[in-house]
Amino acid sequence: MNRTLKIYVFFLILLLAGIVYIDINRPKPINWSPTYSIKDKIPFGLYVFDNEVKSYFKNQKIEKINTTPYEYLIDQYDYDSLVNNYKIKGTALNISEYSDIDKQSVEELLIFVSRGNTAFLSSKELPMQLLDSLKVTTKLDYKFNDSIFNWVANKKLDSKKYKITEGLGNNYFAKIDTLNTTVLGYQNGDSTRVNYIKVKYYDGEFLLHTQPAAFTNFHLLKGNHFEYAQKVLSYIPKNNIYWFIKNQDGQVISQSPMRYILNQPALKWAWYIFLLGTLIFMIFNAKRKQRIIPIKKPLPNTTVDFTKTIGNLYYQEGDHDNIINKKIVYFLEKIRNVYLIDTNKLDDEFIKKLHLKSGKDISDIQRAVFLINTHRKSPHSSIEEDLIQMNKAIEKIIN
Repeated sequence: MNRTLKIYVFFLILLLAGIVYIDINRPKPINWSPTYSIKDKIPFGLYVFDNEVKSYFKNQKIEKINTTPYEYLIDQYDYDSLVNNYKIKGTALNISEYSDIDKQSVEELLIFVSRGNTAFLSSKELPMQLLDSLKVTTKLDYKFNDSIFNWVANKKLDSKKYKITEGLGNNYFAKIDTLNTTVLGYQNGDSTRVNYIKVKYYDGEFLLHTQPAAFTNFHLLKGNHFEYAQKVLSYIPKNNIYWFIKNQDGQVISQSPMRYILNQPALKWAWYIFLLGTLIFMIFNAKRKQRIIPIKKPLPNTTVDFTKTIGNLYYQEGDHDNIINKKIVYFLEKIRNVYLIDTNKLDDEFIKKLHLKSGKDISDIQRAVFLINTHRKSPHSSIEEDLIQMNKAIEKIIN
């Protein structure tokens, strides 16, 4: 390696090291993903809310539930009770970007609330099945605003407006059942919209809110925005809180097709035993197999090369008579070996037999026989043209 090349390599390494150093030390970009995870400290996580939740619900029992409402509440149903009630009383709470509550969970929540309980749901899009059951309709304000002001309707709680810019939603309640619904809060972009309602459902009530960003880390730590969250949550009755955080507890759900098997102890051990047995089988079975036999190339057939060399030698010497004689010998030898025809006498009978056995054109056979007989009568007067004619006539028959 010459000196110039060494200099180029040195500067290349130095440049790469500089790029790596700058990349490592540059500020980490802010993750604005709306995860609504209680473990995430990013702007739209619920880490702060999770740590301050006891201050919002003072002297209230708070239970985090990492299953669907249906899975949890169905186990709490008291089938032995004469009134078919639940073993628990309180408020089911869920805060998420877009509610993923399934249909079975919606049905169970309706039954739970109808028995005198409460459900608080804050999401940009609420389950359609729930809205239909409560005779509530939401709409999307298509005229997008850079910011929205939010406030609660209860003047006792102070109707101060709080500006939400980041993570805002444009959904609002467009139609409500006025007999059973109370407006609790508004949002104001180009016009005033209802974003927080209380819907009475039999002996219980639903609290529905369309600006979940108010409970995220960003807004709870921004100025006085935490006051708005406090005011919204103040409508929740003073009872036990059942906070549903399925897929919001920071756990990474495996996308492996084996996840079900690996989550079941019996299936998991059966799978491990199968893999171990397969490995043992491969190890012991491999010893019983015959070793691979190396491939040996067959000896090359040099007859063709030799023949070409001799042919070229004769041709260069100009000995046309000799070449023609050898062609005739080769031709007759092949006729005897392949078609078992006597070649001592090349006459009409020979031509007829060769035609019948070979299927070659009789005129081509007659032509070859004529040239052979002519050459035998005058073997020392051949020229190159005779050799060419003889070769063509023979090739037509033997090929």
